[in-house]
Amino acid sequence: MNKKVLNWCGVIGLAIVAFLCGRYTAPKAEAPAAVANNAAAQVDPTEYSIMDLPMVDISNFPVDKDGYITLFDGKTFNGWRGYGKTEVPPRWTIQDGCITFAGTGTGEGQTAEGGDLIFAHKFKDFQLELEWKISEGGNSGIFYLAQEVETKDAKGNQVIQPIYISAPEYQVLDNANHPDAKLGKDGNRQSGSLYDMIPAKPQTFTKAGEWQKTKIMVYRGTVTHTLNDAENCVEYHLWTPRWTEMLQASKFSQDAWPLAFELLNNLGGDAHEGVIGFQDHGDNVWYRNIRIKLLD
Repeated sequence: MNKKVLNWCGVIGLAIVAFLCGRYTAPKAEAPAAVANNAAAQVDPTEYSIMDLPMVDISNFPVDKDGYITLFDGKTFNGWRGYGKTEVPPRWTIQDGCITFAGTGTGEGQTAEGGDLIFAHKFKDFQLELEWKISEGGNSGIFYLAQEVETKDAKGNQVIQPIYISAPEYQVLDNANHPDAKLGKDGNRQSGSLYDMIPAKPQTFTKAGEWQKTKIMVYRGTVTHTLNDAENCVEYHLWTPRWTEMLQASKFSQDAWPLAFELLNNLGGDAHEGVIGFQDHGDNVWYRNIRIKLLD
């Protein structure tokens, strides 16, 4: 090929490149409006509402000479229902005067027939007394000042949040055989403890299959736990800077679980009151002699 042809090819090639470069447009970055719309589709991790479910009139329940209200008569589920539900889940039954949960072996992976059980009345200042026993290797818990919390997912569907993100938990555990007894810090997941926050000391749990006696007192922000008539094994004070510090040091910290932190930091909401509940943790557990005294 002679040089003239080569020169013309070069000129034509440069012209084509220049033409294409003049016509080429780089892909556009996503428009700010589109980014804003995507952000709006995300769910606020602290946005929630309190479910409006039936509550009972506590004045209709018997009161003994010491001022204690009987919450369980040993025969019926009067006043009780499932957390976030209107009925008692079928795995909770009454046997030999006890509220009994039939274990599933699924831990916190609750089945449709299970779920946590609550007494449907909001208490503020009180002393709660009851007895419980746990199966070998079993786990459960007693909740108080709990709210029935729901959120929405990105599609607007209802999501019922677990009871333990809005309530302190008095741990119910077979300390000798359940691995949770060795987790947490300094035994703060053993029976009688404020779960994952304050260990029960002295630790007076006896053994699985034996009845244990519990007292929980809440009065103007001061909370105490007692196990088996020993001295108070837990004491703490709600709605204080120290309470916030304890939350921040637990698995319910603001960074780890912002919704739980918000609910627990303002425990009981503006009225500082909530329901009492028993946990379905997948294991057999029994509760009886449940009574409460209002501390007005």
